[in-house]
Amino acid sequence: MKEFVLIMGALYGMLSVVFGAFGAHALKKKFTAEQLTSFETGVKYQMYHAILLVILGLTLPMVNSIEHFAAIFIIVGIFLFSFSIYGLCITSSNGKKLKILGPITPLGGLCLVIGWILLIVIFASYGFYL
Repeated sequence: MKEFVLIMGALYGMLSVVFGAFGAHALKKKFTAEQLTSFETGVKYQMYHAILLVILGLTLPMVNSIEHFAAIFIIVGIFLFSFSIYGLCITSSNGKKLKILGPITPLGGLCLVIGWILLIVIFASYGFYL
């Protein structure tokens, strides 16, 4: 599981750099200011959580189910949150907005929040109290 978390963190990190460059250069002329801001939000959240996955993969033993679930919620949350934003922005700029992606974004955000809550539980169980 550690290897999977590390690979997903590295993959999401790499993709956030690619999508960030794509947004800053290729899409800058095609997107409205609002679409560009939304796209950048997806890229930022993807990178923040990619870094988190790498840190978790390097520091947590990943030997129990709560650690696995925290990582899985973060991995799924990144995909649902950021990639739905990318899809909404791209389809909207083409005049054919995929409205079905709209409800997916908050589900991704919820997955990320659950991942963070599980991390609080994990850290508290290791004696890292607030």
